[in-house]
Amino acid sequence: MDVSATTAAPLDSGCDTIAVALFDGEQIAHDVGGGVLGALVDSGEARAALEKTAVVHAEGRRFILAGCGERAEFDVDRTRRAAGAVAARASELGTSALCWELPHHVGGEIAAALVDGTLGAAHKVDRWRSADGDDEERLLERLVVSAHEDVAEAVALGATVGEAVNAARDLQNAPGNELTPTALAERAFALSEELPGLRVEAVGPDALRELGMGAFAAVARGSYEEPRLITLRYEGPGAASSPLLGFVGKAVTFDSGGISIKPAAKMSEMKFDMSGGAAVLEAIGAVARLGLPVRLLGVIGATENLPSGRSMKPGDIVSACNGTTIEINNTDAEGRLVLADCLAYAVGLGAERLVDLATLTGAIIVTFGSTHAGLMGQGEEWVAAVSSAAAQAGEELWRLPLDADYDELIKGRYADISNVVESRKAGSITAAQFLARFVGDVPWVHLDIAGVAWDRGRAYARKGGTGFGVRTLVELARSLAAGA
Repeated sequence: MDVSATTAAPLDSGCDTIAVALFDGEQIAHDVGGGVLGALVDSGEARAALEKTAVVHAEGRRFILAGCGERAEFDVDRTRRAAGAVAARASELGTSALCWELPHHVGGEIAAALVDGTLGAAHKVDRWRSADGDDEERLLERLVVSAHEDVAEAVALGATVGEAVNAARDLQNAPGNELTPTALAERAFALSEELPGLRVEAVGPDALRELGMGAFAAVARGSYEEPRLITLRYEGPGAASSPLLGFVGKAVTFDSGGISIKPAAKMSEMKFDMSGGAAVLEAIGAVARLGLPVRLLGVIGATENLPSGRSMKPGDIVSACNGTTIEINNTDAEGRLVLADCLAYAVGLGAERLVDLATLTGAIIVTFGSTHAGLMGQGEEWVAAVSSAAAQAGEELWRLPLDADYDELIKGRYADISNVVESRKAGSITAAQFLARFVGDVPWVHLDIAGVAWDRGRAYARKGGTGFGVRTLVELARSLAAGA
């Protein structure tokens, strides 16, 4: 989609459809056609409730009045939701060029979010469907944001982030027989060929053994698809002296549960178990596109978790690359095994601050549903920095505790630690407590995104992968660059 900003009036944008925000209790700032927009509100056809839309024609254009709710509550995520609702209505109407009139008295982050939400809602997941002759007629080709001030920089940022989110969603939505660990590595290499300053390395099972990654290798053992340890390095202009920021992603491209096999119902959704890795990969790509002056290290552990005659078994004991021994009491608690080695590896490569993203526990879905991701971590300044970036990006996190008292729950009977708490107590917290064994004293945040990674029902990503985490990671890199 062609995305741009203009200081010209919406009627001069050349777009066939114009979107106008409607806030509760406020009049239309720039009415047209003798007051047709206000009349639509007065009639009750147009409502200010979030995601409600109404359509009217005036002055040779189609106008969509977009419900945005209370102005005081109009944040980045609500902006994306309003933009998503408009994009969906515009698609139904056959719009090819849409102009958003930026509401008065808002910042550049709202302009960026309008773009992000529009791109998300307009993004089609139809690569595996037979061609539909009607699709071409409904493709939104152009988006313009009209504002009194120049918001071109914010609009460009929104486009870059929105496209990265959609790229992550494409990876998530791909079937497991297509998006193998090798295919994910190929996507990383494709980004490195496109983006200056981005270097990629991907190694397989022999290297995992040489690196002592017994936990990661144990998960991969059951599949005939080879695992890939994907390492990305980016150094922006003038960033040589900045701290090395590490992003670590779980990328289990299909998770059957292994020998501790999952129930058949909805097992197809376990293609989404690589969502953390997808977010890390595409966020680093966006940072490189933006040319941010930061140093980034990305580590993605990509594998399948399948049952076979060579799979890890309940009762096995494996050793991670930092020497910690781990009892395997449930092979479906495999993500923490992959992350354990990847986190320790990132620390060994010099990461000075860490964030990991993983669809790690079903317990986080029980706790937060599809509204918040769980945050756990160490280093109060770093936890605050990640929380602030997520709030700025409009991705909801909620902090859970880490406490030494939880160490007793993960203590192994025969090894140092167990990969599962069989009493089922504090499932998400104990998973993070497990991971804490592999980061040492490095400031670290763990984001459990299992509840928000797919089928979240937001207007800008109603079904399938959501790309959750991309926005937070990019905003975190931007905030570090601004503070350098």
